[in-house]
Amino acid sequence: MMAHLLHTPFVPSSSALRRTPIPHRKTTAPLVVRAKIREIFMPALSSTMTEGKIVSWIKSEGDKLSKGDSVVVVESDKADMDVETFYDGYLAAIVVEEGGVAAVGSAIAFLAETEDEIPQAKSKLSSSSSSPSSSSSAPAPAPAPPAESQPEKVAAAAPVSVAPAPSVASSHPASEGGKRIVASPYAKKLAKELKVELGRIVGTGPLGRIVAKDVEAFAAAGNAAASSAPAPQKSEAAGAVELGSVVPFTTMQSAVSRNMLESLAVPTFRVGYTITTDALDALYKKIKLKGVTMTALLAKATALALVKHPVMNSSCRDGNSFTYNSSINIAVAVAIDGGLITPVLQDADKVDLYSLSRKWKELVDKARAKQLQPHEYNTGTFTLSNLGMFGVDRFDAILPPGTGAIMAVGASQPTVVATKDGRIGMKNQMQVNVTADHRVIYGADLASFLQTLSQIIEDPKDLTF
Repeated sequence: MMAHLLHTPFVPSSSALRRTPIPHRKTTAPLVVRAKIREIFMPALSSTMTEGKIVSWIKSEGDKLSKGDSVVVVESDKADMDVETFYDGYLAAIVVEEGGVAAVGSAIAFLAETEDEIPQAKSKLSSSSSSPSSSSSAPAPAPAPPAESQPEKVAAAAPVSVAPAPSVASSHPASEGGKRIVASPYAKKLAKELKVELGRIVGTGPLGRIVAKDVEAFAAAGNAAASSAPAPQKSEAAGAVELGSVVPFTTMQSAVSRNMLESLAVPTFRVGYTITTDALDALYKKIKLKGVTMTALLAKATALALVKHPVMNSSCRDGNSFTYNSSINIAVAVAIDGGLITPVLQDADKVDLYSLSRKWKELVDKARAKQLQPHEYNTGTFTLSNLGMFGVDRFDAILPPGTGAIMAVGASQPTVVATKDGRIGMKNQMQVNVTADHRVIYGADLASFLQTLSQIIEDPKDLTF
């Protein structure tokens, strides 16, 4: 009777209701079975980095990973840095072996969500690595394997590991004279504390990497283990430049090369100035026992002068405008094994001299261990380069891209000078030469800054406040 009132039979509508869930179940079923295999990419560890070198794998294939775990140590253009995973899972397959180089954004490993998916990740690696070689002989089968793994890949097709295969040999750069020593960050730190030379240790880690237990064992043996053959190895390594050989740039040397070429596009000019350092030398003798360094003194003096001449702390990046930087961050050039880096003393005008000296020592230690973080070397607003400790009396420095000026500091030397009363006297003097971006800084700006700097150095009472 109800069906009569509604003018609609219940039977068709109820059957329609029964039919609707059926296609719904069919469409959702396949979505549940997808494997979660992710790619671990080569990260950009600095703004200038285009490729990175795998120093060492902290984790091995098959290891379980948790979000935030350090997986691999990567050599960027400035430092060695630990790279962490953003996901839980298993390190299923390593694409780029230790010593291999990969472009930023390319896959260096595969991460599986579950242990059961590790074989699938390995087959994915083998299929992708075999596709270039098989393409020449049989182009038809090559597209088949990528079709299966295509939905899982986030970016990039072919792996970038150009030279990992040869590096999976019994020997390793860690134990080859003249090549870069490959050791875990903790092993490097331990070697420094125990005063052990890493080049004399044979690594037992993956692919010959030196690990902490190798350092401890070598130190415990009283360096006896290396007494049989270190001398020839060292002599070969020290003077082992093979004449006529072609040596490729390291990652850091490539970065320096790019920066130097970029600096050629900036119109620069140079101004020299002679500064008497008797008062600064006397102050240094009084406070160096408290841990104060000459670098910190020069950085502090420069920062105080920049406060009065903000245009010297400015920078031009687009060629159409320039920025008065809000912080005075003094970058200081440091020579390290295989290159050059500029650790930064941030807010040098505000930090007291003693804290600045402690910070400088910390930065140098980190730079030589290749452990500087990007903000510790790429935030400089004014650069110092000091060759005075080598007896160099004067030199010119090349302007780093993105900054307004760099000051080259020569050695302080006894000099015969005419005194104000017309007599001849002896004073310690140093020569500084500043290279500046002429789009922003003009001759009068630079001359005025150097006058202020000279006054601060010749009467350094404000440096210790």
